[in-house]
Amino acid sequence: MPHDFKKFPELTKRQMDFYYFQSPHKQVFEDFPCEVIKVTDGDTVRVQWSERDFPFTVRLADIDAPEKGTSGHKESGSWLADQILGKKIEMQIDRDNRIDKWGRLLGTIIYRGVNINEVSTEIGHSKAFGS
Repeated sequence: MPHDFKKFPELTKRQMDFYYFQSPHKQVFEDFPCEVIKVTDGDTVRVQWSERDFPFTVRLADIDAPEKGTSGHKESGSWLADQILGKKIEMQIDRDNRIDKWGRLLGTIIYRGVNINEVSTEIGHSKAFGS
């Protein structure tokens, strides 16, 4: 069965052996500079990177923001958008934990030297994942 690279651009570890050379775009294994073009919610963004000709989703690593329809959802997303929407950031990637169970790239946002994932938890817009 062919892989849907438009819907799932990132390959999991298991998919790498089979689909890596079929991938029409560069797979992400290292930190990269990009621009945040959309904030979906308090822990998910869409970015544009010079190495790809399409925007793609990144789930913020190690944090969990309120889900849609729950208390704090709008505030969390609004706060994140105020911090980074339209900004050039550095996306840090953990090679050993780069894809979530839904096939999204996991990353830590560094903006002006500040770890935005950590700040979000420190001020209460998200929780450390698993807490």
